[in-house]
Amino acid sequence: MSDRVLYIDDEDDIREVAEMALELDPGFEVRTCASGQEGLAAAREWQPRLILLDVMMPELDGPGVLERLRQDPATAAIPVVFITARTQAHEVERLRGLGARGVLAKPFDAMALAGQVRALLDG
Repeated sequence: MSDRVLYIDDEDDIREVAEMALELDPGFEVRTCASGQEGLAAAREWQPRLILLDVMMPELDGPGVLERLRQDPATAAIPVVFITARTQAHEVERLRGLGARGVLAKPFDAMALAGQVRALLDG
C-alpha cells in the first residue's frame, strides 16, 4: 500500500517540482493543491498520511490551514510538515510550536525531498 502525501502550495512550478520529486519514491501517492481551502477539502476527502504545507499563501496561510486541520476530527491526526523560505531557528521553533512534525527549507532539494519526507513519515 502506498503512502499518500498531500502537497499544498500556491506556486504552480513549485508544486510541479515537488510532485515529481516525491514520485521518485515508488511508495508515495502524491496529490497537490493550490490553496489552503482546496487543501483542507482534499485532506478531509483523501486522508493522506502526511501533508506538506507552504507557510506563505494568500487568503489562508499555512498556520491557518494547520489550525483548521486540527479542529476537524477527520483531519486532526494527520501529521503536517511546513515548507518555508524562513528557516531561522526562531521561525522553525514557532512552526513546531503550532504542532508541525517538521519544517523543510524552501527552495528544497528536489533529489532529497522524497527521502526527507520518508524519514519524517517513518520517524
